[in-house]
Amino acid sequence: MLVASGVFEGRTDDAGRGSVADTDEGDPLALDHQLCFSLYAASRALTGLYRDLLHDLGLTYPQYLVMLVLWERDGLTVKDLSHALHLDSGTLSPLLRRMEQAGLLTRERDSDDERVVRVSATETGNALSARAQDIPDRLLCTVGLSPGRAGELRHALDEITRAVESAGRRHTG
Repeated sequence: MLVASGVFEGRTDDAGRGSVADTDEGDPLALDHQLCFSLYAASRALTGLYRDLLHDLGLTYPQYLVMLVLWERDGLTVKDLSHALHLDSGTLSPLLRRMEQAGLLTRERDSDDERVVRVSATETGNALSARAQDIPDRLLCTVGLSPGRAGELRHALDEITRAVESAGRRHTG
């Protein structure tokens, strides 16, 4: 629960949710008080930093994310890859097509079910893994985060993601 983890502070309602208005921060509609804006600004800043770190690998940030998943679990279906990356097929398909053209991965129809497409890293794509090993540490050093603090932040953000996805499912059926 988000309240228990300290993500929300202040009073809570019956469901354990806090309110921005309960804090001493002033106007709850001020841009600097919006969680969404803080997440957006942090995401843009980190994505820009990754862009610099990935330049020597010749990967964009979205391509790096695809490769991270394939290095961990090669041969996934496009559907599973889409789920892992929280990307819809309209965004993922062109990305995979460009990566295939660059020789980083292959897409092949499943022999048991022609509707299913499996994605696998090529030898070229897998070779990038060794060159990417220091990127997580370089990122943490650049932003001045310890591995422990980074883990805490990831945990809090994962909780927020799950809560938002759960709320979305409740509202859509």
